[in-house]
Amino acid sequence: MKNTALTKIHEDLGAKMMSFGGYNMPLQYTSITDEHTAVREKVGLFDVSHMGEFIVKGKEALDFVQKITSNDASKLSPGQAQYSCLPNDRGGVVDDLLVYRLFDDQCSEGEQAFMLVVNASNIEKDWNWIKAANTFDTKLIDISAKSSLLALQGPNAIQVLKKLVDIDLDNLAYYTFTKGRVGDIDNVLISNTGYTGSGGYELYFDNEHAEYLWKLLMEEGAVHGIKPAGLGARDTLRLEMGFCLYGHEIDDDTSPIAAGLGWITKTKKAVDFFSKEHFIRDRKEGTKRKLTGFIVNDRRVPRQGYELFDKEDNVIGMVTSGTMSPTLDIPIGMGFVDKSFIEEGAEIFLGIRKKRCSCSIKKVPFYKA
Repeated sequence: MKNTALTKIHEDLGAKMMSFGGYNMPLQYTSITDEHTAVREKVGLFDVSHMGEFIVKGKEALDFVQKITSNDASKLSPGQAQYSCLPNDRGGVVDDLLVYRLFDDQCSEGEQAFMLVVNASNIEKDWNWIKAANTFDTKLIDISAKSSLLALQGPNAIQVLKKLVDIDLDNLAYYTFTKGRVGDIDNVLISNTGYTGSGGYELYFDNEHAEYLWKLLMEEGAVHGIKPAGLGARDTLRLEMGFCLYGHEIDDDTSPIAAGLGWITKTKKAVDFFSKEHFIRDRKEGTKRKLTGFIVNDRRVPRQGYELFDKEDNVIGMVTSGTMSPTLDIPIGMGFVDKSFIEEGAEIFLGIRKKRCSCSIKKVPFYKA
């Protein structure tokens, strides 16, 4: 099991550690609810250095990224990022990812450069997939092992970071990024992105600076109510927003159209990409089941793999994720359901052993700031 550059700090803070994506990661420090609430109301700091980062660079870098991703990377200017997915060749998803269009000063003449940020559990799989697809004048560099990533999330994140950087955070728009100085560290990639729905920033830098930057952000954030946050809160935060998690809502056998990711699946972009024809068909004909949110009308919590039923006790779907929402104090879930049952407020039933619990279809996000 791999460690991040901050594992000792997490252990010293008394974090409950767990294996995730092959890494030794903090699940929680105090409680998931406490850390979740800190992010929603104030600010939290996550170590997400287990994520993978690949550099794509060369004269045909854009052509390559267009081939392997579903979104339209040609729309990106240097300093912009987009959410996308890596389709496989049979209508499913290798992984979901962020695509960063890097600045031209990092390229030789006639080149473009991108950074792909992928899920920890899929680093090796993704790397092998994109390497096999690289028939372009493009160089691939895996910088995952030397890179750290901190996510500073919550409404107070800007106050914490503003005093530590040499850039104008007020004009760093959502899904844009720049490079700047944080404290004494130069060349930190500062991105206005996140996975919580409460705003904030993600900071990419070399491992050697991880302990310094963690401590700096925690010290500056003390007056703003900062708390370290683990993977448990990261999951409840993303679920309240209805964000997909690989291995739950999306996988190698799931179409992004069925998973509600049609907005990142640009079947009208001029260039070909993996599974384009599959997705054109899915969009035209529809998919039998579609991802939807639901709330449970009592206190029972849905879990991945639980079946969903109609009033006649026919199986109509399957839960992909569920939790007791810390913000809303109700059980919420997502799952794939026969599309004929997906209507706001429609009643379906959650199967927990032999019990059937009433649920109501709910359009995501569950939480709105």
